Amino acid sequence: MSRTVGAVIFDWGGTITPWHTVDLVEQWHVFASRFHVDDPALAADLAARIHAAEDAGWRRGRHEGHASARLDEILAEAGVHGGDPRHEAGLTAYRAYWEPHTWTDPQIKPLWEGLRDNGIRVGVLSNTIWDRGYHREIFARDGVLGLLDADVYSSETPWVKPSPQIFRAAAAAVGVEPVDCVYVGDRSYEDVHGPQSVGMRAVWVPHSDIPEDQQVSHEATPDAVAHELLDVLAIVAAWRS
Repeated sequence: MSRTVGAVIFDWGGTITPWHTVDLVEQWHVFASRFHVDDPALAADLAARIHAAEDAGWRRGRHEGHASARLDEILAEAGVHGGDPRHEAGLTAYRAYWEPHTWTDPQIKPLWEGLRDNGIRVGVLSNTIWDRGYHREIFARDGVLGLLDADVYSSETPWVKPSPQIFRAAAAAVGVEPVDCVYVGDRSYEDVHGPQSVGMRAVWVPHSDIPEDQQVSHEATPDAVAHELLDVLAIVAAWRS
């Protein structure tokens, strides 16, 4: 079967954004301290409940049918609902905490421009609890939103990577058959094993320190390794030739 490269689809966290080790407990202390401004004990209890709900959601995604989760559902499970005026104050603090960890790698813009200049479509497929609007605000802030042909977020589907369904959805979104798509990501289980299960070629970016409790035992060998993002241009050019 002949193959070409019609689209390159990218993971977000740790790939489009440089890897950062984030304190996943502290993020919810930041949220809860704005929700319970005058009661540190209630804030600590709420932070613990949200963290437990989030952790359970990600574990279901990795081990129980690859089901997705959403931020509002996680908060609701911990007893925080959108109608509460403290909800927005907490979210504002939460996003401020995350902002330093969301900046787009400087190599993304020239990489995406180079791909598009060669007639290759550019997509994003991210495992995320955040909504589409938030991610697109980040891309717009960093001047790369206009370079995207399609983007798919697990928060708006029933699945997370490495589910084959979500990779097929990403291929459909960019309008290219899976066998003619390349996927680029930093996690072997989600970003190599996952796309290869639907016939995509996988480029691994091995620069992230994935926590041990987020790793899943599997066997997968990437089709190529990119030690920096711009290496993807040469990898794709070799495959196209």
